[in-house]
Formats: sequence, structure tokens, C-alpha cells
Amino acid sequence: MSSSVGPVAARAAFLSREGIVAGLIGASTIALWFLAVDTIRRRPLYTPTLLGTALFRGPGAIVSPENFSISLPMVLSFTLVHGLVFIAIGLAAQRLLRLAEKDANYGFGVILLSVIFLSGFLFVSLIFAAEILHALSWPAVLAGNLFALGAMSVYFRRHHPGFKMLP
Repeated sequence: MSSSVGPVAARAAFLSREGIVAGLIGASTIALWFLAVDTIRRRPLYTPTLLGTALFRGPGAIVSPENFSISLPMVLSFTLVHGLVFIAIGLAAQRLLRLAEKDANYGFGVILLSVIFLSGFLFVSLIFAAEILHALSWPAVLAGNLFALGAMSVYFRRHHPGFKMLP
């Protein structure tokens, strides 16, 4: 008894893997960017410690960002959450790309997701913890997000060479 569920399940697993890999590429890119930025500033792992503390303990836990001490457990906790968020973004982008391959009108959704992705962290930070954004410097955050978006785009382009977008 042959079933067509096998090929469908295999395709779904591939597509899920593609979105997960893209998300991990984006998360790794931005993590490496901030490791480089923090190292140049002579404070390796400062950014994930600061963001982890704000996320898990609230922005009020950060009294003086310039004198903040590095916490490896906070870095690891934030990195896990950061990776999961990027995996979700990768899966959403992959699904939009799949739709856009069938109907180019969905291509605008890919652009919209990119804009939300680029501005999301900035808006959330401005609303809930503006002092953290100032401590990190918003140009560095924007650059990191652009690098992550670029890396994910290169990966997706290799897997979706026929992607077209209609206005």
C-alpha cells in the first residue's frame, strides 16, 4: 500500500528545516556581530547580558548600564530565547517565500516581514526600555539586524531561485 503522505511529510520536514536553518543563520550573524562590537569596546558578552537581564528581570534591574557585570547564565538564557525568536522568523519567512513562489503577489509579505524584523527590536526597546537601546547604540542594533537579514536572504535565495515579487 503506497501512500502519498510520505513525500508530503518529507517536503514539510525539508521546509521546516529550511526555516530553522535560516533562523539560526540570522541569530548567529547578529550574535557574532555583537560579540565583535562588544569585544572592540572591551566588554565581550555585554550585549546579551544586558538584554537577558532586561528580558528576564525587567529593565529596572539595570541601574547603571556602563558598570554592568557580565553574567554567563544570563548570556546563555538570552541566547536561547534569541535563537528561538529567530527560528520563528525564519519559519515565517520560509512559509511566505513558499507562498510567493506560487503567487508572486505574496512577495510583498516577504518585504513586510523584513521591515517588521528590522524595526521590531528598535520599537520594542523604545517603548519598554529606551535606556537599554541607548546603552547598546541603535546604529549597532540596526547594523546587526541588517547583517542578519542579509545572511538569511542569501540562504533563502539559494533555495528559492525562482522567487519573484509583484507590487
